[in-house]
Amino acid sequence: MRFALNFRAALAPMLGVLLAVATQTAKAGEGTVVFSDSSRIASIGGSITEIVYALGEEGRLVARDSTSTYPEAAAKLPDVGYMRALSPEGVLSVNPTGILALQGSGPKEAVDVLKKSSVPFIEVPDHFNHKGILEKIRIVGKALGVEAKAERLAAETDAKLTSAEKQTASIKDRKRVLFVLSTQGGKILAAGSDTAADGIIKLAGAVNAIEGFSGYKGMTDEAIVSAKPDVILTMKGGGPPISEEELFANPAVASTPAGTNRKMIGMWGGYLLGFGPRTAEAIHDLAVSLYGNQVTD
Repeated sequence: MRFALNFRAALAPMLGVLLAVATQTAKAGEGTVVFSDSSRIASIGGSITEIVYALGEEGRLVARDSTSTYPEAAAKLPDVGYMRALSPEGVLSVNPTGILALQGSGPKEAVDVLKKSSVPFIEVPDHFNHKGILEKIRIVGKALGVEAKAERLAAETDAKLTSAEKQTASIKDRKRVLFVLSTQGGKILAAGSDTAADGIIKLAGAVNAIEGFSGYKGMTDEAIVSAKPDVILTMKGGGPPISEEELFANPAVASTPAGTNRKMIGMWGGYLLGFGPRTAEAIHDLAVSLYGNQVTD
């Protein structure tokens, strides 16, 4: 029991970087889509904070959550805590005129309290695909009353994403990628469908080696071997690092094509899985790591 509790505690920050998968039907706010006063905004969620900065509206921010680490200037803002372990008192202590929160923020009880407070609360859907990023930008822009700016940023981002996705269009031999979130206790925790990892793997022109379940789940040795990954993808930041030695010491992983070739890629979690303004660059970097000079400009 103690191991189970420690295991969950260790995974919490990693799941925060992933921005977790909640429901896929979340709406922007409780009927509120525009802040009547956007002068003091608390931003919850790394991609939300990035979008606010990309819109040039960072002067409105009075606080951010602990997953909001980019750009570096965001670190100077008061930190109201981990987005999935919020304290209503902590968020409200900065006297915001509005709360802009990414879908998956929690716990539910804390979010319910915030939604019932006198401070307007807008929840931004988090879908792990091209259209989902543009939707985020438009919702954030509308909430702040800068729709024209948001449309320009959405158009720029759309063009960059389209270009990044085309870079692998001609590749016929698609790599099978296993995203490993954790190896604690010798147990491989991997990403299935409906996850940020699954989304970025597909956008980079590869195939998620895991089929048959959604979310992040523990893998049996047999399932790892059957997945036959060509590459193991991990993230940096947000939890205990996964070393190459530790990963390939796992007999099941070692027996896969990725293990035989000792092929492992590690990228910063917020960059790789944030699904914000920098995702086109993350797609390109992952594609180059997977396919090298096969990636076209």
